Amino acid sequence: MLTPAAARYGALIDPRNPISEQMAGKAREAAEFIGKPIEVISVGDDAALDAVFLDLPRSRIDALLFSPGPFFFNRRDQVIQLTASYGVPAAYWLREFPQAGGLMSYGSSLAEMVRQVGLYTGRILNGAKPADLPVARATKFELVISGRAAKALGLTIPETLLATADEVIQ
Repeated sequence: MLTPAAARYGALIDPRNPISEQMAGKAREAAEFIGKPIEVISVGDDAALDAVFLDLPRSRIDALLFSPGPFFFNRRDQVIQLTASYGVPAAYWLREFPQAGGLMSYGSSLAEMVRQVGLYTGRILNGAKPADLPVARATKFELVISGRAAKALGLTIPETLLATADEVIQ
């Protein structure tokens, strides 16, 4: 675990994203499994995003998890800057976050998703009926950690986590 001292977690979700409730449920299950409380926080606009960070001292959240979706992805520079400014570790779903300075990500590959879209588009353009194509699911997941962000947050990355990471950004 990268944040063993964390006593309370926060999961930020975009209430307009249809997968947010599923993600919130999975976050609650994971928190229960490790025996730590988690607060699920709906963030649907920039004011609510800023308010989460202003409220960190009162909420006593020690680490954050950001749900997938365009709201947080389109604000990744702002989100990364806020987490760094407030000194709170955060996990994301795409490698683009640690590449831009965030701490870590675990999720499917955006490049692989785009490749799958291209393959399906090609099949459809070659006459396949969309309804006849199987539903594609992500099969490749990657763990990306930013050593630079960990150092800035005063975190030591356990060797076991480094060994399992697909990429460590120094």
